[in-house]
Amino acid sequence: MTAPPEWIAVEHRFLGLDRRTFRPALIALAVALLLAYGLPALNAAVPWHNEIRAGDVLDLGDGATAVPPVGWQLESGTLAGRGSASPASLDVRLATGGATITLRGAAFTGTADAFLDQVLRSEGAQGVDGSRGTLTTAGGLVGVVQSATAPSGDQVDVAFKMAPGPAVQAPALLVTVRAAPGQFERYQDSVGELLRSITPGATR
Repeated sequence: MTAPPEWIAVEHRFLGLDRRTFRPALIALAVALLLAYGLPALNAAVPWHNEIRAGDVLDLGDGATAVPPVGWQLESGTLAGRGSASPASLDVRLATGGATITLRGAAFTGTADAFLDQVLRSEGAQGVDGSRGTLTTAGGLVGVVQSATAPSGDQVDVAFKMAPGPAVQAPALLVTVRAAPGQFERYQDSVGELLRSITPGATR
């Protein structure tokens, strides 16, 4: 009598399953776990070695710049003189022990106020505190500031229009500062210095 094709010999069975499939299944599971958990954990455990030094300047594209805090780590972005950044697709990330600063650029027709409104709507922002304020940089840019507090920590968003005129289709810049609970005051001087250092491009 010929066994059916799906029949599994007793010596290859365990709890009704084909033991011969265990090894490839376990290998696939191990690879999936490594990708899902191992690599992020390794990335978090390995320290960054791109520390901001005195004299470093961030390239924000089209000649716009900012001075990052010394001692912070540059996780993404370009320093002036070491590449070329695009203001409409800017993505800069700075980090230190209890805080991060991100600078993101986008082409936008409208005011800095309208740009910040759009960002907050798209992110579903919650926990916004107080009234909206303004901040003027040393280079004359006027930014719009909004803060938020949540159990996970504090956040400050500052939006700039990098060229004059609300109807101009020109780069807009969003600076987002996130700090762990109770940590914002520790970094506010460094954050303030970076914000005040933002300058528009020389051709604007």
